[in-house]
Amino acid sequence: MAENRESTSTRYNAKGLLLGLTALCLAGVAVWFAYAQFFTKGLERLPSKICEGTVERDMVIQVLPSARSAEEGSKRGNPGDDQVFSCHVATSGDSSLLARSWVRPVSKADWLESYGGSGGNNQVIRTSVGGIEALAQLDTEQAAVYVPCASPALSSGDASDDYAVITRLEAGGDLKATGAALRQNLTDIAYQLTKHAYKLAECQGPRDFPEELPRYEDG
Repeated sequence: MAENRESTSTRYNAKGLLLGLTALCLAGVAVWFAYAQFFTKGLERLPSKICEGTVERDMVIQVLPSARSAEEGSKRGNPGDDQVFSCHVATSGDSSLLARSWVRPVSKADWLESYGGSGGNNQVIRTSVGGIEALAQLDTEQAAVYVPCASPALSSGDASDDYAVITRLEAGGDLKATGAALRQNLTDIAYQLTKHAYKLAECQGPRDFPEELPRYEDG
């Protein structure tokens, strides 16, 4: 009888230990889940599309690291301003994206030259399609896009000049993506913003925008 009582007691103790360990594991999972939701899901709580619905949230998540909170905002330029659109994303971890789009009298050659993109020892990589040009700088966290634009605001005397919608996107702070992945992601975001700015600028004549730009070959 004593042996039976001892065996039963041992089983109860083992069961109690198992239940205790299970409870601890569940509590740990709950704490981790609460931590993840509060401290790392700031970007996931942004709208599914940001910057007036032009950029997928997931594109931003590929670039910026997790953070407790994040905010985004955009602004259209005033009539007559050369800046037609801007957008930003900032996190509680001081990581950020800032994009600006302008309509300016600049040729593609001069625009490339401003980034060091037309020389033999440049520090940019480039891609283009149908007159649209994009680049990313190898030594900074920047990407830029150029799209020819005949603005309705131009006088007849300016109609022959080179005008374009140009967008520059800069990333700051700690970043999730690096290297070639970062440059490609920044360029893709800048391209989506440029398409939106092109509409806001009311450029004359139709333009076919491909879904995405050709991928960079290297870099």
